[in-house]
Amino acid sequence: MKEVGFFQSVRLKLILVYILLLLLGIQVIGVYFVDRLEEELESNFTSSIEGQLSSLTYSLQNAFNTERGEDSPPLSSDLQGLLNDFSDDNRDIGKLMVVDNNQTVVAATTTSDQSPIGKKVTDTKITKVFLFGDATEPEPRREEGTNYRLFRGTNPITDESGEEIVGALYYEVYMTDIYEQLGEITSIFAKGTVLAISVTALLGILVARTITKPLTQMKRQAQIMATGDFSQKVDVKGNDEIGQLGHTFNDLNDKLKLATATTEGERRKLSSVLSNMSDGVIATDRLGAITLMNAPASKLIGQTFEEVQGQSLVDVLDLNDQIEEISEVEETSSMIIDLSSEDSHLLLKANFSVVEDENHKQDGYITVISDVTEQQRVEKERREFVSNVSHELRTPLTTMRSYIEALNDGAWQDPDIAPRFLDVTQNETDRMIRLVNDLLQLTKMDHKETSLIKERVEFVGFFNQVIDRFSMNKDEKVDFVRHLPNKNMYVWMDKDKVTQVLDNVISNAIKYSPEGGSIRFDAHSTKKQLRVSITDEGIGMPPDTVEKIFDRFYRVDKSRAREMGGTGLGLAIAREMIEAHHGKIWAESREGKGTTVYFTLPLMSQKRRGQS
Repeated sequence: MKEVGFFQSVRLKLILVYILLLLLGIQVIGVYFVDRLEEELESNFTSSIEGQLSSLTYSLQNAFNTERGEDSPPLSSDLQGLLNDFSDDNRDIGKLMVVDNNQTVVAATTTSDQSPIGKKVTDTKITKVFLFGDATEPEPRREEGTNYRLFRGTNPITDESGEEIVGALYYEVYMTDIYEQLGEITSIFAKGTVLAISVTALLGILVARTITKPLTQMKRQAQIMATGDFSQKVDVKGNDEIGQLGHTFNDLNDKLKLATATTEGERRKLSSVLSNMSDGVIATDRLGAITLMNAPASKLIGQTFEEVQGQSLVDVLDLNDQIEEISEVEETSSMIIDLSSEDSHLLLKANFSVVEDENHKQDGYITVISDVTEQQRVEKERREFVSNVSHELRTPLTTMRSYIEALNDGAWQDPDIAPRFLDVTQNETDRMIRLVNDLLQLTKMDHKETSLIKERVEFVGFFNQVIDRFSMNKDEKVDFVRHLPNKNMYVWMDKDKVTQVLDNVISNAIKYSPEGGSIRFDAHSTKKQLRVSITDEGIGMPPDTVEKIFDRFYRVDKSRAREMGGTGLGLAIAREMIEAHHGKIWAESREGKGTTVYFTLPLMSQKRRGQS
């Protein structure tokens, strides 16, 4: 997980919240304080100036009402002296004018270069004084050019009776000092705000750290838990909400550890079950895409899980000829799938089941596949076996029935026909007995009821005895050629059973050898095995039939084999006996070139020979 930067962290957000809350509080207090302070200063300043202006107005009124002689200074001189004295004592005074009842300026103080004395004024404030006889309220304004704040007003000057207005005092007073004080106070307040924010930021960092440090530990613990490590826990140092969150987090860690252990145990059990099943298991989602497959299934279909993951089950198992959509398998609980190729024959049986979620809705499918190739082969062989046995028994039984019916019809009285019919019946009876005996022997061997009586046998001498027996009774049309070693080769075997194998193979070689042909006998050792071969020069077999001659009732040439009295079970019995000795038997043949039958038997070790 990417590390969270400071500018994206909760710590910065908490610090900003603290600062903003403090700033908001300071600003609210500052605005209220400055507003009230400005109002108070203006009120005090106005009251002070108005008091002073009232005194000035009174002095001016006395000057207007004083009787003047020839030696007395003119009124304008007295008025100008009063204005100058007042202006010198008050630096905030910007402009003072005394106007007589003709609205002519008789005295004035001003910062302007042009003196208004002797000029008429048309200011509405002065006109209102002469019209209504009352002082006008001071009016705040800004001075043109300098933009200084000031307020202006007028006071009436009356006669001694106070009824007649003889003049008016016009004044403009600067308020610069007030706002300079406000500016200084605001500057001090701003500096205090910056200091308070700095202290708050520092404290905020410390406080935020106490809050975010446990959260950071929980984040690291969560990252560790994500890797499957539940051994560590969060260090809880308090019992507040964050402390309780830490306790809850540790409880979650313990429960996840238990749940993960349980899940892992179940997963291992499931994995073990799936891995050790002989049947293949394929799981899909609800759309039929493969999500899980065990090793037996991979082996059966010849593809790895990585190769088929995400592919449709219908395509992988080649079910397009049997179903169109995966949902149809719910109705078809099982089916036989033919995955045979030119090189091998493979039949699979697939059983389907639906997986439902907690809401009983289809969530996927489970397919169990098993190899039924051998089962189908055995079933086919069983059917063929029953058919062959029936056929083999029907032929002699039909022949015997025909001959017996003929004898019952009177042929038994014919001295020429009766013996021949009885001889045929006897032969067919013997044939059925041989067939039944062979079948009984095969049945016993299939059920492991035939026990081998093994003994230490020197095979070369034993093989020569068997060949000698056939050599004494064979026709002279066939020659025996022996290629047997001069050394002794010892085999642990049942002499009777191996003799039966050799009798069957040699008898077949003699039957199918042409006149003047030869039969070759070979025996040699290969590592720990004895390898024996018997080769004839007969008619041979087609390549596709060589592997089938050891099957029960199989005959390359059925009519000729039956004429020679064969049951079709000899080589099948020979294979069972050789395999019971932990050996192997097979044949090689070419049409018109003869046939060679091979079989192997385990050789005895030197140590065992010494003990025997």
